[in-house]
Amino acid sequence: MTELSIRSISLALALLSASLPGVAQNRAADLKPGDYIAVVVNQDVVAASEVIQRKARLREEARQRGDRMPDMDALHKQALEAMIEDRVLVTFARETGARVDEAELDRVVGNVAAQNKLTMPQLLERLKADGLDFRTFRENLRDQLMTERAREREVPARIRITDGDIDAYLDKRREQLTTSGQLNLAQILVSVPEGAPEAVVAERRARAEAAAARVKAGEDFAKVAKEISEDGNKQLGGEIGLRPADRLPDVFVQQVKGLKTGEVSDSLLRSGAGFHLLKVVERQGAESLNSIVQTRVRHVLLRPSAQLTPEVAARRLAEFKRAIESGRTSFEQVAKDNSEDGSAAEGGDLGWMAPGVLVPEFEQAMNALPLGGLSEPVQSRFGLHLIQVQERRTVQIEPKQLREQAKAALRESKYEEAYQEWIKELRARAYVEVREWLD
Repeated sequence: MTELSIRSISLALALLSASLPGVAQNRAADLKPGDYIAVVVNQDVVAASEVIQRKARLREEARQRGDRMPDMDALHKQALEAMIEDRVLVTFARETGARVDEAELDRVVGNVAAQNKLTMPQLLERLKADGLDFRTFRENLRDQLMTERAREREVPARIRITDGDIDAYLDKRREQLTTSGQLNLAQILVSVPEGAPEAVVAERRARAEAAAARVKAGEDFAKVAKEISEDGNKQLGGEIGLRPADRLPDVFVQQVKGLKTGEVSDSLLRSGAGFHLLKVVERQGAESLNSIVQTRVRHVLLRPSAQLTPEVAARRLAEFKRAIESGRTSFEQVAKDNSEDGSAAEGGDLGWMAPGVLVPEFEQAMNALPLGGLSEPVQSRFGLHLIQVQERRTVQIEPKQLREQAKAALRESKYEEAYQEWIKELRARAYVEVREWLD
């Protein structure tokens, strides 16, 4: 594995991913000779060198995406605004966040050294060689922790979910599952010739109604279908076979909307072919509002930072995956030694997860995995994950649980909007003084 260069630390936290949206880098006392203040934000400063570094980062990101390169004025403005946002966040976190004690900070510093395969003396030497003193390094890490905690405290508290929101969400989910799930329908068809006179139509209707009456009286649907139905599946008891709902006639899907497995429609359906009595033999998807698939999952989480870029974190996770697959180590041991969240002590085990509880990127990757399978590195707002599915089970859920599940999904869908609104409010309240300078 390519060792992470501590030289990237000199970029401070301008290189952070979205999972850590802003941490102070230089303080006024840390300005190097020839550098100067570009912006004052609250009680903090942005150095001109930081803006230049952010511009370089933005240019590189645009190049990697294949985007058209913005002109220099626009790029300068974008970099300046990004740095102001960083400082607004970190100054807020310092003023309102819980303190990070020295013992916790020591653990984080030790983790950074371990991730870079350095001993503490080697880390100190590398920092010194790159012109970054250890005090500043520790304070940058402290700011990272406080900023992330402030975000996770403030943003969820801004999200309001009403009972009406939950009702609308569940109605929409039912509609989606009705149209996107799979259905196995059985039918009793009494055909009506095209252009048939009313007398023939009436006779055909009466025949279909008599068949429906027999089913409602308790006779086996398949038996009646074999005797009465005039479609090609009559010998199969009228079963059409399991197929996606969007490949069935819309009128069939609407006719059985809301019916559970084993139920028969209350009324006949009139179509161009004749009169249909429909039964739901099997429904996959539409009943998942009442039964869910829970997944027992574990992960290894690496949080990108100036000391661990997303690219390097992804390479480390890919190495972990190869080591686990080759049998050189176990997932549990890798998680205990490397994962940067509370599940590390449990070998990365997150327990049984219901749909909608995890962030969408994680859940999508998890759902695509077979039992025991290992994911590629997956990025979320928390960092990069290596994921393994241990077990799956189908469980019935109570209405209260269903609503809690819907509430969790709605919270997640509103998170980014709430986060952006929070940033705007912090920016509007902040003291910002932009000083003229040329690069």
